[in-house]
Amino acid sequence: MSKYISVIIVIIILILGLTACSSERPSFTMENYIRVDGSTVTIPLSEAIAAALTGETIETVRPYILHNKTHSAYVNLIDEKTDLIFVTSPSEEELEYAKSKNIELEVIPIVSEAFVFLTHRDNPVEGLSLEEIQKIYAGEITNWSEVGGDDVPIIPYQRPVNSGSQTGFLDLVMGGKTPIEPPQEQIQADMGMLIDAVATYENAPDAIGYSYYYFVVDMWGNEKVKLLKVDDIYPDQETISSGNYPIRTAYYAVFRKSELEDSDIRKVVTWILTDDGQQLAEEAGYVKVE
Repeated sequence: MSKYISVIIVIIILILGLTACSSERPSFTMENYIRVDGSTVTIPLSEAIAAALTGETIETVRPYILHNKTHSAYVNLIDEKTDLIFVTSPSEEELEYAKSKNIELEVIPIVSEAFVFLTHRDNPVEGLSLEEIQKIYAGEITNWSEVGGDDVPIIPYQRPVNSGSQTGFLDLVMGGKTPIEPPQEQIQADMGMLIDAVATYENAPDAIGYSYYYFVVDMWGNEKVKLLKVDDIYPDQETISSGNYPIRTAYYAVFRKSELEDSDIRKVVTWILTDDGQQLAEEAGYVKVE
């Protein structure tokens, strides 16, 4: 990443003593709670954190937790309209926007995540190699028969530029390869819409799409789709936590690097990385960060 982003690895945080189990839990009321934004997929995490730090119920804090999706959250943070965001990693465009505003970002992993691929449940293909996925999205593999499936064209769905999952797709999967430009109807603005499109595309098991594990399994759910193995490893909590599943990432707490060392923002992020904070994240359905 560029010099305008500081990625703090958890082991460094541990060395600095920022995640000691004895760290005090910050305390807020709903009136003085920090300004938070983020991606759709981190809403349950954000709600759980707000409830824990205010002593309120999830139902009470829910109306106050308003996430504007990944790109808008980054823009709001850089424009100083919010102070802490829970998101996937920033895109190049977002980093350039931060640079143009002379803003440096601290990006700290707070829970582990996996990038997953899905297809219709009736598709006989159970898994793909990472190389096969790259070739499908580069337009080099165009028929399911080339990867052990039926003789039908592959319909590869994508997300819009700067969406969290599209940034993850380009960074984690394509490895510098340029994906094909899909027809407009194969670009889904919403992660849930992408899953449903894969599930119902012309009532045939032709499509493939991608998302984040937590969103597919815990937030959206569609019994007509199935997750694909990647390099023979099926994504689940065990393979993600152990590191066996090959396309792994995280959700991040991101804030302006100019935050004072004793600011409420830093105190909240420090607490999230304690045993108590990680237990809370796990109870909300996320995978603890390594």
